[in-house]
Amino acid sequence: ELGWISKVYVNQPAVVRHAERIQKWRTVKGNWQAAWLLKAVTCIDLTTLSGDDTPSNVHRMCFKAKHPIREDLLKAMDMHDKAITVAAVCVYPARVTDAVNALKAAGCNIPVASVAAGFPSGQTPLETKLAEIKLAVQYGAREIDIVISRSLVLSGQWEGLYEEIRQCREACGEAHMKTILATGELGSLANVYKASMIAMMAGSDFIKTSTGKEVENATLPVGVVMMRAIKEFYWQTGNKVGFKPAGGIRTAKDAITWLMLVKEELGVEWLKPELFRLGASSLLEDIEKQIFHHVTGSYALQHDLAMA
Repeated sequence: ELGWISKVYVNQPAVVRHAERIQKWRTVKGNWQAAWLLKAVTCIDLTTLSGDDTPSNVHRMCFKAKHPIREDLLKAMDMHDKAITVAAVCVYPARVTDAVNALKAAGCNIPVASVAAGFPSGQTPLETKLAEIKLAVQYGAREIDIVISRSLVLSGQWEGLYEEIRQCREACGEAHMKTILATGELGSLANVYKASMIAMMAGSDFIKTSTGKEVENATLPVGVVMMRAIKEFYWQTGNKVGFKPAGGIRTAKDAITWLMLVKEELGVEWLKPELFRLGASSLLEDIEKQIFHHVTGSYALQHDLAMA
């Protein structure tokens, strides 16, 4: 429905002011901070997307996905019986089988997410994108993070973008599809809003800010605009679409800020793994350090915590 986006105008100064206000919020402390951080853990897509990924480091990451916080720290907070794990592990298609096998051996049901469709640039023929998606699903991925062709946004080819995402959705089959907009390369916040709407119209289960490989990744102004699009889509259709910021989210404070923004813009019902994810590779390490400090009153030394 192109009428939804034909006259979109984004008041960029207002959005930026709103984002700056969010960054000045006083952070929560004590038990409240620990509770927010454990909530953040359950929404993390623990990710490794490096050229030197091997079966061994994927196996290590999967073990960390099942045991994200040290058991004695959880016991001290009386949270050891709450089955706290990350939401998913995210890898390249070639490493999906390694991740599936590692999680199966660990006896847990954490889903494996795979990037696909020409990640990260999107500069791949559509036929190749669809074949890559189907292979990732065949290997055992239950979630697929596709990336759009930015040129379709920059040239205003909205029908073409819709058709590309629709075919990717079809190729995913039963797997959930997260659509990466690569917002740092879309040129304007208006384009971010329009691309968000088109992605949701085409059947995306989530819309995601970035690949983590762009110069500019997840920013609060972009998050505000994407969440407003999600809210508008929900009002128009009754369908709830998830949101995933990714790239540059490294500290516990960053995680809490994003959680608070989601709570303010979309409501508490979005604060669950089914509708909110944090794409991160190093975030979990800082969260565990903060929880260690909360429980013990001292800062963790390098050997105190397992590598995230």
